[in-house]
Amino acid sequence: MQITYTLTDESPALATYSFLPIIKAFLARAHIGVKISDISLSARILANFSEYLKPEQRCEDALEFLGELVKKPDANLIKTPNISASIPQLKAAIKELQDKGYMLPNYPDEPKNDEELQIKTKYQKVLGSAVNPVLRQGNSDRRCTKAVKDYARNNPYKIIEFHPESKTRISYMKEGDFFSNEKAILLDKDCLVNVEFLANSGKSEILKEGLKLEKNEILDASFMDVEKLQEFYAKEIQASKEDDVLFSLHLKATMMKVSDPILFGYAVKVFFKELFEEFKDEFQALNINPNNGLSELLTKIEASDKKEEILKKYNAILAKSADIAMVNSDKGITNLHVPSDVIVDASIPAMLKNGAKLWDKEGKAKDTNALIPDQTYASIYEAVIEDLHKNGTLNPAKLGSVSNVGLMAKKAQEYGSHDKTFVAKEDGVFKIVCEDKVLLEHRVKKGDIYRVNETKIDAVLNWIDLGIQRADITGSEAIFWLDSKRASNKIMIALVQNRLKEKGKDIAILSPKQACLRSLELIRAGKDTISITGNVLRDYLTDLFPILELGTSAKMLSIVPMLNGGAMFETGAGGSAPKQVEQLVEENHLRWDSLGEFLALQASLEFYAHKCKNFKAKVLAQCLDEAIGEWLENNKTPTRKVKEDDNRTSHFYLALYFANHLARQANDMELQSFFKDIALELSSNEEKIRTEFNDTQGVKVDLGGYYKFDEQKVNKIMRPSATFNAILEKIG
Repeated sequence: MQITYTLTDESPALATYSFLPIIKAFLARAHIGVKISDISLSARILANFSEYLKPEQRCEDALEFLGELVKKPDANLIKTPNISASIPQLKAAIKELQDKGYMLPNYPDEPKNDEELQIKTKYQKVLGSAVNPVLRQGNSDRRCTKAVKDYARNNPYKIIEFHPESKTRISYMKEGDFFSNEKAILLDKDCLVNVEFLANSGKSEILKEGLKLEKNEILDASFMDVEKLQEFYAKEIQASKEDDVLFSLHLKATMMKVSDPILFGYAVKVFFKELFEEFKDEFQALNINPNNGLSELLTKIEASDKKEEILKKYNAILAKSADIAMVNSDKGITNLHVPSDVIVDASIPAMLKNGAKLWDKEGKAKDTNALIPDQTYASIYEAVIEDLHKNGTLNPAKLGSVSNVGLMAKKAQEYGSHDKTFVAKEDGVFKIVCEDKVLLEHRVKKGDIYRVNETKIDAVLNWIDLGIQRADITGSEAIFWLDSKRASNKIMIALVQNRLKEKGKDIAILSPKQACLRSLELIRAGKDTISITGNVLRDYLTDLFPILELGTSAKMLSIVPMLNGGAMFETGAGGSAPKQVEQLVEENHLRWDSLGEFLALQASLEFYAHKCKNFKAKVLAQCLDEAIGEWLENNKTPTRKVKEDDNRTSHFYLALYFANHLARQANDMELQSFFKDIALELSSNEEKIRTEFNDTQGVKVDLGGYYKFDEQKVNKIMRPSATFNAILEKIG
């Protein structure tokens, strides 16, 4: 067995260039190999378009390789955060690669022939959550380690008080959304199904053919009524103006790569309705797609003779309408500029942590009307607002923890991420048909967004058992977050109840809002609780509570025990990665915190030791655990300020503490003897190495690209200490 380590994007990738040489050196002492697998956005693009490239430009399809690896019992994968690309990000990556000499085709927004359609289909494989569903062949166990929690309580992040008169609220649709329209069925046999659309005009189309479903699988389908969606937006824009609060939209246009960019686009069109009506022909000629946000619109009108007229109207609408929340006030980037800029699971918790305020155009914190159109999960954030009004500001120094057991194996509940979300081309009926029998159907109007979703029974049973297991191990109160008002959840509740009865267990089942309120009650009392949830809710909660408790979600331990016996160790969220890259380029200071990678490596080594009966791996795991504790106690987290210790220095200190603990342990004398000299050399050169790291800061640096770095340049930037590099060579 070897450990496979992913290379991804932005600041997690930059950190890998610094941290990986340390990992390889230390693990070599236990004869543990480390393989790199590049699943960055640029690598995924290149792997899908090999036929356009010169032989020396082609690269391995790492995602395909990993997709097979995770099905094997000896899989041991450490995964860092990757870009879940929106269309603007994809286009930017394509442009950068083209400028580097890769003869890639442009992304065709509106394919004009079969060749362009084929190109668009290939690029769509790269969009959104292209990586996670392939790799997650198991359910998720995500929690905060004791060392991290103790550190957070002793060193709580700066609290922004929640004002009891706050007007911030969560707004969502009460009808016409995915929640309201969901239908579901538990299949009574294996079957092949087609997803069909029958238009009122009589035209029939098979949208998905031969979808293989299994007995006892949960199949659900729903749609978003876009007419009601636009009414909702118009009403809330007006309400935001009247109540003098910011208007903000919160979606996940990366993971929900088909549906949410469309939902985003409707918000742009409704907010700037007069603009789109007045300049309809001009926008059509410029091929402006509101789904890509205001940034693309403002860029494309530069080529228009009517630019000044458009800008005048644009600014007039901004002046008279509700104030829009800002992503970057200094640069004038609004909440509606780019769909991938505001990701709900990161943006709402950050708002809640900030006294439930977002930023206005002057950079001032202000109450906001936060729109999450689909009510399916909006209620969990509504619950936090209600709790804050009732019980006041959350104090991280006293909070317990909410861990999560999340259903995600075999692409369970991958809403909207892939190939089963469609837009109605005209009025008609969507049907899911098995052997001429209609399993589910929905009558829709032109433009409505329809999605189909499936969840395999073995994934569900494994998830329930994992939740029971974590409850038994920890003794913490566990809650299944399931809503009996949702068709698919109603079926799942029955499965959970039956499994609990079989196991002789009693675990509460509450709707997401009630479960959130109960969880807040428990952690306010300093107690821990386990949230046992479906996939999307898993994604949201593993940001929500860590951000409220720790100030960040990057410090969580995330383990995915695979159904076939292997394991994946995920290293936290990458939501702030773009801003961190920006600071590195401007100041050569990287504030990315690699604690998630440290935790993942430690868990990976424990798994390796158990799986391979490798005693040295066990010693490494124990000593790394102790080193992480010392690293936290000594507060070696990267700072935000230039000329202070950053990500690179934090890696040095972990290596120093790791070597010290290996030198002190008495379980493996070979490791002890070797690392005594290394620990001494690292300790005696501590100040010299720190100086070599920090003296490089304060200047602009060139990465040679954003989506595809120049490896020589990045290695030089991320490994600037010749002294440290020389010591690592001695270890490895």
